[in-house]
Amino acid sequence: MKNRIYITILFLIGSTLFFQAQEIKSISKNEVLTKVEENNTTIKISKKEFNAAKADYNQTNAVFLPNITASHTGISTTNPLMAFGSKLNQEILTQNDFNPALLNDPTTTRNFATKVEIQQPLINLDGFFQRKAAKSKMEAMSLKTERTQDYLVFEVEKAYMQLQLAYKAVTVLEKALEAANANKQMADNSFKQGFLQRADVLNVEIRVIEVKNQLQTAKSNVQNASNYLSFLMNDESDVVYKPTESLIVASFNTDDKIISENRSDIKAMHLASKAYEAMNKADKMAFLPRLNAFGSYEMYDNKVFQGNANGYLIGAQLSWDIFKGSKRFGKAQKSKAEFEKSKLEYNQYVSKSNLELNKVKRQLVDAKNRLELTSLAVQQSEESLRIRKNRFKEGLEKTSDLLIAETQFAQKQLEYYQTIFEYNFTQTYLEFLTKE
Repeated sequence: MKNRIYITILFLIGSTLFFQAQEIKSISKNEVLTKVEENNTTIKISKKEFNAAKADYNQTNAVFLPNITASHTGISTTNPLMAFGSKLNQEILTQNDFNPALLNDPTTTRNFATKVEIQQPLINLDGFFQRKAAKSKMEAMSLKTERTQDYLVFEVEKAYMQLQLAYKAVTVLEKALEAANANKQMADNSFKQGFLQRADVLNVEIRVIEVKNQLQTAKSNVQNASNYLSFLMNDESDVVYKPTESLIVASFNTDDKIISENRSDIKAMHLASKAYEAMNKADKMAFLPRLNAFGSYEMYDNKVFQGNANGYLIGAQLSWDIFKGSKRFGKAQKSKAEFEKSKLEYNQYVSKSNLELNKVKRQLVDAKNRLELTSLAVQQSEESLRIRKNRFKEGLEKTSDLLIAETQFAQKQLEYYQTIFEYNFTQTYLEFLTKE
């Protein structure tokens, strides 16, 4: 038993020294928010997703802008048709080239052609709606990025409060350890004077070890909270942060809070539904004909990169895919189903958000009530401990009763700070849910 106690004490001493050896850095909540906004990986990923959606939208400029291609082709042929056509394009035909013997069996003919082609869409109705869908998607991604930033602000508030709570726990348990050590000293003196039995002294020593264990856990919680803040700030340095602001009861205006359809994530879902609607219309418009203009300018010669002969071609094409094996029917049916699904998901999301809001409002009322009760419990347990400690000094109180009172006082303090955390967190969450 003694060996176990010694091992535990050595472990606690080693862990405490390790904790003290780490760099402790004071940091304010505003500093955390600034660094998260600048360095957080989740925000960076969200911005890249928006850039990808923007790039998809930019691709739809092809609905209005022309396609322009340029090429330079060289051939060498004895094919009668190709040889005659090449000379005709080069404008070098002579009377002798109409000789049937040369027409049927021409000599090797070389032709180099430089060609610039332009294709200009004129009427492409399905493309117009595809562009509209891409724009809605881009705007939805912009709102998603905005909501991601809002969420990270909420997460920083929560993480910072956790760090504050962890330090409060350390403070409470350090005082409890001081009290436990003082009780141990009194118990040792009383034992030497014959007023206490050895079992009472052992109970006090066990209490000291228990508080040390709890204190080490609290210090580990400080490290955990610090590591999470570092993760949010994308900071790989192993630093123990210390909040410059203490954990106190905060008060926000939570009256008449409702879920707004202007909340960025709700608006994003609405735009996503609009995108599905536009895609469904695009699939329907694919049944209609398309009108495109085209043109080309060509230069020919029998020498590379020359162009003594030239010509142009312009025109327009009305094309209509009348039937493509029912593929377009199935595609239109699928996009319609996805559009209907998106409307249901939007309504479900809004309904679920309102459900969450009502739940959080009730939690806030409960937290406020617990805050009042735990505050009263701290006062009562402190007074109880004071009375029992005075009686213990006079030999009128059992050691076990003193230890119970001391444990209860520490527990009520920890419960009080935990309740402050829950109350502040619930208010912050309510603000997050109702933010426009």
